[in-house]
Amino acid sequence: MADWSPWQYLKFEDERTRPAAELLARVPVMRPRRVLDVGCGPGNSTGLLAARYPQAEIVGIDSSPEMIAAARKRLPSADFRVADIEDYVPATAFDVIFGNAVFQWVPDHLAVLVRLFATCPPGGALAIQVPDNRNEPTHMLMAAVARGGPWRERFVEPIRRDAIPPPVEYYDRLKPLAASVDVWHTTYYHVLAGPEAIVEWVRSTGLRPWLDRLDARERDAWLAAYTERIAESYPPLVDGRVMLRFPRLFVVAVRG
Repeated sequence: MADWSPWQYLKFEDERTRPAAELLARVPVMRPRRVLDVGCGPGNSTGLLAARYPQAEIVGIDSSPEMIAAARKRLPSADFRVADIEDYVPATAFDVIFGNAVFQWVPDHLAVLVRLFATCPPGGALAIQVPDNRNEPTHMLMAAVARGGPWRERFVEPIRRDAIPPPVEYYDRLKPLAASVDVWHTTYYHVLAGPEAIVEWVRSTGLRPWLDRLDARERDAWLAAYTERIAESYPPLVDGRVMLRFPRLFVVAVRG
C-alpha cells in the first residue's frame, strides 16, 4: 500500500480530532509518567495528549514515515518513531496507551490490544476508538463500484478489512486484566460541503486499498463512478451540503 498522506488526512482535522478528544476525556489517569499514542498519524491526537499531560513523556508510533515526519514537525517535544503496531512491544511500561482510529487496520486487533494492555502498570489505561462504518454507504459502495466497471479484474482478490468485533468481545478479552472496562458507541453526523467532500474524506483512509489497485487513468474513472454513487446515497440538505453518518466504537480499560 502506498504511504499515507498527512495533507490528505488533515483536510478534515477538526472532525477527525473530535473523537480523540472525547475519548481522552474519559481516560481516568490523571498524572501518567509515560504516554503512548499508537498510530499517531500527523500528530493531531498526540497534541491532545501533550496538552492534557504536560508533565509526561509522550511517545507516538506509526507505520508511515510520512506521518511520523509530519508529526515531528507539528510537535517537536514528543518522541515519534516509525514502528509496526502488529508486533510492537514497549521496552518500558506506559501508564496510558492511546489509539485513535488505528486498530481497525490491524489484523486480529483484539489480541494486539490484550498484549499492549498487559504491559500497563496497575492503574494504567488503554483507550481506543475505531470507526464502525463498514456497513455505511461510503464503504459498501467501494465494493459495488469495484465489481461494476472495466477494472473488475483488479479486484478478484478481495480487499481485506476485518469486521469490528461486537462490544462484548472487547469487554470479555480485556476484563481479565482490568479493574474496569468502559465500552460505548457514538454516531457522528458530519455536515460536509458536498458528495465530493465525502470522497475526499475516505480517500485518505478506507478508499486507499481500492485506489492502490488501479493505474492513474483507471483511478480517475473509478473515482468519478464512486462520486456519482455517493451523490445518490447522500442527498443534499436544505443548504446544499450533505450529512455523513459516521459510527465509532470507544473502549477505555483500566489495569487491575
